[in-house]
Amino acid sequence: MKKNIGILLVLIFVVLGNVNAQKVNWMSWEDMLKKQKVEKRKIIIDLYTDWCGWCKRMDKTTFRNPVIVDYINKKYYAVKFNAEQHEDVIFDGNVFKFVPQGRRGYHEFAAALTQNNLSYPTYVFMTSDVQILQVFAGYQQAREFEYILNFFGDDIYKETKWGKFEKDFKPKIK
Repeated sequence: MKKNIGILLVLIFVVLGNVNAQKVNWMSWEDMLKKQKVEKRKIIIDLYTDWCGWCKRMDKTTFRNPVIVDYINKKYYAVKFNAEQHEDVIFDGNVFKFVPQGRRGYHEFAAALTQNNLSYPTYVFMTSDVQILQVFAGYQQAREFEYILNFFGDDIYKETKWGKFEKDFKPKIK
């Protein structure tokens, strides 16, 4: 009986360990800025809202894919930003605030990142110097997202056009 309980406990720890290992290390904008001072990395920002169904689907599918999780956690600081949050964001000498509008509203920071093209989900890719590289809107399946992550994460965008990269890239996700 004790042996069975021991085996069961080991299995529980293995399963829980695997669940935790397959999560993106999301952080706040402020935490990312602190980490950038210690180790510079590229940044991916997931702009979402609480009511966005496609955002929730992205969290349950693409952002749980082990290839995606591993790559993001190794190459990027991943920021989860609620585009309707009420807390101010201070960046580059500017204070960005929540703007009430209709029943909800929007955050000025999300609007600034997307040049006022707010839709959800939206992904903002930034350099390690916190400059916008590219903004993508809409749900992305894991295989599609793997291409995008690698194109920016490995600096391929600096020397190769997207079309050539897309043709030559060998994704891990089939």
